[in-house]
Amino acid sequence: MAPSWKNLQCWRFIVVCSEESKNGILTAIPDANPGKKAIATAPVAIVLCADPQSSGVMGDRYYYLVDSGIAMEHLVLAASAEGLGTCWIGVFDENIVKSALAIPVGWRVVAMTPLGYPDQESSPRPRKKINEIVFREKWNSNF
Repeated sequence: MAPSWKNLQCWRFIVVCSEESKNGILTAIPDANPGKKAIATAPVAIVLCADPQSSGVMGDRYYYLVDSGIAMEHLVLAASAEGLGTCWIGVFDENIVKSALAIPVGWRVVAMTPLGYPDQESSPRPRKKINEIVFREKWNSNF
């Protein structure tokens, strides 16, 4: 289980298996989004929802986004450890997803991911060097 603000666990996961429900969420994803094909072909899709009222707010920071992001990343890492593929999808029409999955008023759809065994092994993507993303004491000071 993922940590959360005051252990309130504001997130919920919907496991989407049926073609009817998958088709409902597919209409919410833009055609240009490569994740749409992954949702269409995966045996399962996971939709992450969160209740903003069940998490902390400090100033203009809503911690439900942090809490649910941590939970989703735990799911993605656990899936990867089991040899399963995922693809974090954050661009979609939230209202269409809410309607398709009967998500209650007040809850937000934060992200979704297909889940399944990949057809092919993906090659590692180029990553920035550590000194480009980690600094010591101050911005742009080498670690």
